[in-house]
Amino acid sequence: MANGRMFDTGLPRGFPDLSGFRHSDLQVFYIEVKNEKGKPREDQKRFHQRMMQLGVIHGIARSPEDALKIVKLGLVGYGWSEYDDT
Repeated sequence: MANGRMFDTGLPRGFPDLSGFRHSDLQVFYIEVKNEKGKPREDQKRFHQRMMQLGVIHGIARSPEDALKIVKLGLVGYGWSEYDDT
């Protein structure tokens, strides 16, 4: 924050940067925002693995276009393949 204090959202570690709800089909989505070199942390990988098990729309967006693609196409796990241990 402007005064130097940390801001705590109350969300658990690993929770994605963006989340939302698609009214068209009543689906939630989660987007982890990374720059071109950014890599997910272990807690973010655990969140991703759980979302994969549940088939929830989520992905890593490295651009606004990536984020829109994830949401509009309902992609599950977009951008995570290079980080999956399985």
